Amino acid sequence: MKVSVEAARRAAVAVLEHNAFGPFAGLPRTAGFGYPEPYTRDLMISLPGFLLAGKPELREQMRKTLQALAANQTPRGHISSLAHDPENLGASDTTPLFLFGLGVFRRALGEPQFLDEAAQKAITWMRYQSPDDRVMVAQLPTTDWRDEHWVYGYGLYVNALVHAYLPMYGLHAEAEQLKASMNQLEITAFRQEEHEHEGLALPNSPHYAAGSFKIFHDNRCDVLGNSLAILTGIASPERAGQLIDYIETSCAQLRARGELVGQLPPCFFPYMQPGDDDWRARYATYNQPGEYHNGGVWPFVCGFYVAACVSVGRHELAARKLEALAELVKPWHENECEWGFNEQVRAQTGKPIGRDWQTWSAAMFLYACECVVTRATPDFGGGSP
Repeated sequence: MKVSVEAARRAAVAVLEHNAFGPFAGLPRTAGFGYPEPYTRDLMISLPGFLLAGKPELREQMRKTLQALAANQTPRGHISSLAHDPENLGASDTTPLFLFGLGVFRRALGEPQFLDEAAQKAITWMRYQSPDDRVMVAQLPTTDWRDEHWVYGYGLYVNALVHAYLPMYGLHAEAEQLKASMNQLEITAFRQEEHEHEGLALPNSPHYAAGSFKIFHDNRCDVLGNSLAILTGIASPERAGQLIDYIETSCAQLRARGELVGQLPPCFFPYMQPGDDDWRARYATYNQPGEYHNGGVWPFVCGFYVAACVSVGRHELAARKLEALAELVKPWHENECEWGFNEQVRAQTGKPIGRDWQTWSAAMFLYACECVVTRATPDFGGGSP
């Protein structure tokens, strides 16, 4: 029986209501089953969905989360990985996600000065993350949402987040400088000239490299990072359309080889395989091909992809992908319930293998629904909060 998108939307709201009040300082849970902690990145990615649920208590839980993050911010401006724990530090994406989430909240609530001191400190922190002081930021491996994927230096995903928040704080010149840097061709020569700046654009494909820094290159397709590149305007309209076509064609090829089940893209492809230069011994246990950060199908990432399809005007495609996403969030894994809203799905089988009632899986389903219904992508496109 076909799963109803509207039924899935109602279930997503119920998951957020269940997860809104957790055991740590009364902050939201990262997942209803497992992950009771308030992980910063999960909750900031979930923030637009909390606001779209239309529930005042969910909105105020986002206010409380932002206030906790500001209260636990380091003196230099870094945002902790757990909203309640100022000692849990070291992530590359929590500070830009805080700035993005805060910008969305300020705009939605009409409170342009909310937590402005914390915002300015976070902006300063992010400026110091640019090795050459030219806006584009670098990271250490395994410090973003993919703790089993080594991204060296200039990562697409984190820099796309930076490009998302800069216009929210009126930093348009920096946003343009970052966009220009990211659209420079990736330097693949054995020796990099001192005057050359590393870019993330690839010469023979419309997708952007997952990451690059001097001799380190990851030219595989990071679907979240590339979806954000579309949503934030890093990709030109022409390139954005070609990028969607590239992902769809690549997924068809994965399905033909038995490496993907279903109509939604994996988070990352082609998968890293034993014997590849970027394969690591621990992947045999933690990051098998088609699983986790090596090509697992993540509902929250698929929500961003649906939004990216809307952004390029592929409304029929976006509607089909939303229907597929409703099917994806139905099965449960560890806990028998009507709707699973699981963390991740194994690409080759379509079976959930993560924790159930994941907050960002539910929140990004709501966001994807909003995009398809309104034929717009709220929270992306610049403008001050």
